[in-house]
Amino acid sequence: MTSTNDIRSAFLDYFASHGHQVLPSASLVPQNDPTLLFTNAGMVPFKNIFTGQEVRPYQRATTAQKVVRAGGKHNDLDNVGYTARHHTFFEMMGNFSFGDYFKPEAIEFAWNLLTKNFALPQEKLLVTVYSEDEEAAALWRKIAGLSDDRILRIPTADNFWRMGDTGPCGPCSEIFYDHGPEVAGGPPGSPDEDGDRFVEIWNLVFMQFLEEGGGNRQALPRPSIDTGMGLERFAAVMQGKRDNYDTDTLRALIEASASLLGQPADGPFKTSHRVVADHLRSTAFLIADGVLPSREGRGYVLRRIMRRAMRHLHMMGARQPVFYKLLPALIEQMGTAYPELARHQALIAETMRGEEERFAALLSRGMALLDEEMERLASGAALPGPVAFKLYDTFGFPLDLTQDVLRERGHEVDVPGFEAAMAEQRQRARAAWSGSGDTAVETHWFDARDRHGATEFVGYVSEETEAEVQAIFRGSDELAEAPAGSEVTIVLNQTPFYGESGGQIGDRGQLTAPGLKVEITDTQKQAGDLIVHHGHVTEGTLRPGLTVRAEIDHQRRARVRGHHSATHLLHEALRRQIGAHVTQKGSLNTPDRLRFDISQPRPLTPEELQAIEAEVNARIRENGKVETRLMTQEQAIAEGAMALFGEKYGDEVRVVSMGEAEGNGNGDNGENQERQAYSIELCGGTHVDRLGEIGAFRILSESGIASGVRRIEAVCGQAAEDSIRATEEVLKNAAALLKVTPAEVPGRLEKLLEERKSLNAQISTLQQKMAMSDSGGAPEEINGITLAARFLGDVNPRDLRGLAEKLLKQIGEGVVALISDANERGSIVIAVSPALAERVAAVPLAREAATLMGGKGGGGRPTMAQAGGSKPAADEVFTMLRDKLAQL
Repeated sequence: MTSTNDIRSAFLDYFASHGHQVLPSASLVPQNDPTLLFTNAGMVPFKNIFTGQEVRPYQRATTAQKVVRAGGKHNDLDNVGYTARHHTFFEMMGNFSFGDYFKPEAIEFAWNLLTKNFALPQEKLLVTVYSEDEEAAALWRKIAGLSDDRILRIPTADNFWRMGDTGPCGPCSEIFYDHGPEVAGGPPGSPDEDGDRFVEIWNLVFMQFLEEGGGNRQALPRPSIDTGMGLERFAAVMQGKRDNYDTDTLRALIEASASLLGQPADGPFKTSHRVVADHLRSTAFLIADGVLPSREGRGYVLRRIMRRAMRHLHMMGARQPVFYKLLPALIEQMGTAYPELARHQALIAETMRGEEERFAALLSRGMALLDEEMERLASGAALPGPVAFKLYDTFGFPLDLTQDVLRERGHEVDVPGFEAAMAEQRQRARAAWSGSGDTAVETHWFDARDRHGATEFVGYVSEETEAEVQAIFRGSDELAEAPAGSEVTIVLNQTPFYGESGGQIGDRGQLTAPGLKVEITDTQKQAGDLIVHHGHVTEGTLRPGLTVRAEIDHQRRARVRGHHSATHLLHEALRRQIGAHVTQKGSLNTPDRLRFDISQPRPLTPEELQAIEAEVNARIRENGKVETRLMTQEQAIAEGAMALFGEKYGDEVRVVSMGEAEGNGNGDNGENQERQAYSIELCGGTHVDRLGEIGAFRILSESGIASGVRRIEAVCGQAAEDSIRATEEVLKNAAALLKVTPAEVPGRLEKLLEERKSLNAQISTLQQKMAMSDSGGAPEEINGITLAARFLGDVNPRDLRGLAEKLLKQIGEGVVALISDANERGSIVIAVSPALAERVAAVPLAREAATLMGGKGGGGRPTMAQAGGSKPAADEVFTMLRDKLAQL
């Protein structure tokens, strides 16, 4: 038997030997088509090449492409498990020519691969062509030797492919395998074509026209080839099976399900095993590509797939989470071809387990409510919309799951009533938000959220994607267009731009399209999960409905990512070095630095800061893994994760684990791995893949910002290197000025400081001698009162009081006024002998002097007062004192 893995390898090797570039499967989240929920065909990753928007260094390619069809136009979910060939996940084998070869080579490649390499009997094969494509029919006769009765002409759109209303298009040619007359069914195009006798195994699209709209169609100057062969269908043919679920890979998953549940693979729960096997693949691959269960968009479809599988597991007797236990069987079957399964095993398993735990807790209550409502329904009546909404909102039943259950019992759901209840709930959410104490959100953002839904964030796995412009705003005004020069805020259906939250600053970047360029200067979140892009239109005109290329500033994101990951390490190092009382009070992660506020009653010592910095750098050098998993907030906290300040958490939380705890072995990949990580935190931000990517870490400062709150500022990576370089430059300049080597700077500075201290002492002594001598101005008699008023220059203000007391003793009875201008400020001390204090109080004089000196206030006692200002103003002050004494 030829295994599915062997078929995949043989297909790729065949086309590689014929000059095709073998490319890995693209993500299931399309990066070049915002109209698609998922990659639903092998050609999707090459769409921009076919339309001429992108040029690559090769003209031939071949892939085994992951495909999901479970939402939108291509939705096979309802049929999965009940038919032989429907799947939510499958693999599409394909070979592509981008203006290189065309029909003759494509037909020859396909025929030789099938009949020579895979040795399929020629008499078992027949083909279809578009009824107007005589060229293709002639080539099949010439190359394959097929007679006309085995070349079927199909006049319908089934054999004419279009990318859309406009764009590349062309006729198709399908290859069918005949299982023989003992199987019911007729050839394609016949009344019995839906039977199982003839199975389509390959479709060749001859992309030779450009549909311009309005009925205009032009020949492409460089026609291309797009083919697709469903691997599961072809494996069934190669393995002599008529049912895809009997092929080796899917059968292995079914047997694993049967063993786990204790239910025979082909017994009464045959359909349930098939549903579980199929949904296991789509679940694991979607999570590996960054999709997580949610109530919106791709996450909603994933949740629907997961809960459909979980319901079938429950029907087979599962009362505890078991879905995730099938993951090793999938990795064994497909992990070699798709290493992302093993790479993200922890995230996939934890997400599956957490989702099943939540669903199991809600299922019994939800089903009880559904059974109760069913008893009230008349035969064939629809379930009221509000009831379906309660199942969705309270018990987590996707509408589709409720419809599945009811369909089995002959009922439908009142969908308009469900949608009305949903709209009412959104109105309540608005009111709750506005009254919650959070920052007010303008009404227009709620309106945009209601119309367009949540923004799909793809930035965890991709830093660029194609997106559709859904709305454009200037302030609260929605615009029909925004010409060059406009400052606008933009809503996209999906985005790689991170909206500022959890301490991580919003992304910057560009939106581009032919003739259009928008510089994105900031990204924020509004109305909970609406990501809005603040930007400046620099070229062209931006309009709703346009498809744009959304690309973040990669270098900036990398630097932000490094600082955010370093913040997690810093948090843990602080707790280990200072104590478990340390908790986060705020943070900021930018491209240039990180700021981390913590609960801490006292300043950190230089020794403590040095130890913290050393610990963070040690973890960075270990280059441990950074892993992200999804679980409930309660689970995460119970397992040691710390919640970060300022982050809002929903039913599911992202748990980021970094490095390994001391003493852990590198080979431990058990379920308790999360408990053994160095740092475990709840965080919705973006992070490095391995800690070594952070680079050097350096603490710049530590300071107090409030009672019991300290702030640490630090840098890492390029910013740390820049900081170190700047410090070295300062040290080199200091060494040059001191005429010593950098290593000798501390000793030389210490010696200079000692010399300065000695000189200052000498200067102070000389200043005091000068103040006591008549060189500063001889005392004068005013109205019988002795006044000693002297300006002392840059004498330290702290010395003025002592000097005033000495001078007052020297003159006997009288008034002393001393002014200095040290530190570019004026200071004054006024001393009055006790016998004069009742007639001449020091404090009023000091306050009036302060006004003249550009200050205010002044205080002390009747015999001694001090004040100051921005200037010494000695002449004005001394004149004022003379006038005051003269008036007594």
